[in-house]
Amino acid sequence: MKRWEYVPGQGNLAICDVERPVPGAGEVLVRVRALSLNYRDVAMLDGVFPAPPDERIVPGSDMSGEVVGLGPSTRRFQIGASVISADTMNWIDGPAPPRETNSVAILGRLAEYVVVPEENLVLAPASLSHVEASTLPVAGLTAWFALIELGGVKAGDTVVIQGTGGVSLFALQFAKAHGARTIVVTSNDYKAARARSLGADDAVDRIAVPDWHEAVLELTGGAGASHIVEMSGGDNIARSVSALAFGGRISLIGVLGETELRAPILPMLYKRAQIIAIGVGHRRAEEDMIRAIDHLGIKPVIDAVYPFADAAEAFHHLRRGPFGKVVIELPEG
Repeated sequence: MKRWEYVPGQGNLAICDVERPVPGAGEVLVRVRALSLNYRDVAMLDGVFPAPPDERIVPGSDMSGEVVGLGPSTRRFQIGASVISADTMNWIDGPAPPRETNSVAILGRLAEYVVVPEENLVLAPASLSHVEASTLPVAGLTAWFALIELGGVKAGDTVVIQGTGGVSLFALQFAKAHGARTIVVTSNDYKAARARSLGADDAVDRIAVPDWHEAVLELTGGAGASHIVEMSGGDNIARSVSALAFGGRISLIGVLGETELRAPILPMLYKRAQIIAIGVGHRRAEEDMIRAIDHLGIKPVIDAVYPFADAAEAFHHLRRGPFGKVVIELPEG
């Protein structure tokens, strides 16, 4: 089979021929049909996030595919099942993940076939194609976990969503589906218009209006937002606190700006602000999200789909900042 590999310090991604893996006990062999990229994928290649100390890195985590082989003692899936990854290691349910959830980097999916522990898979949504379903395991689940599983967004809430990447646009769709008012903070008029076309009630251009929190306060009559999806870090968190309603909640998700936070404490205390760090979510929440997507008819926003042979170009596209998700599709057969 073919897979893409990256050797740290030795250049770009390269496609290679390797032996097809064989599933062991409790594992299944999946023929990958589509893989969506996340910021962490390029961050590992670019040295922003730590990568495993392997000689060769096979990138990619989010995938959709078909079960084509079963190892001994498998019980959750049958041959032919359509599945997507659920890569919060050993975190099936519960308020906090076990230690290994955050200590094992999930990689290796940018290949024609992969072996996966059956516990790290769930049935794909019946209403989505493989290309669409591949966007759910990180971007979709992160947004769902932040706003629905933990945040309890409901009708009458005001949700501020920063950015127009994969997580942000899922957050927009989930918030609207639950009856919330949505305000998208983005970087230009084009993205603002596209966000409105997806249902955003308001949009703020943070380049034209650097103090975007003041625009949020004006739009909400001074009340502020009950939920804010924080994607940037750095000084931006101070603006998020300013835009927050009393008792409001900030879901800290992204590090697209910086990997540190800077904000005065007194406004947080005054507003009784809740700041919750989100690192994807557990498998049960992913299954809840899939049921909701099938019921509500939500479709992921995909900016571009690249063939497997052009995977390196897909990474370049992600670095440029897509509107929604970038997906790599593998041929059938």
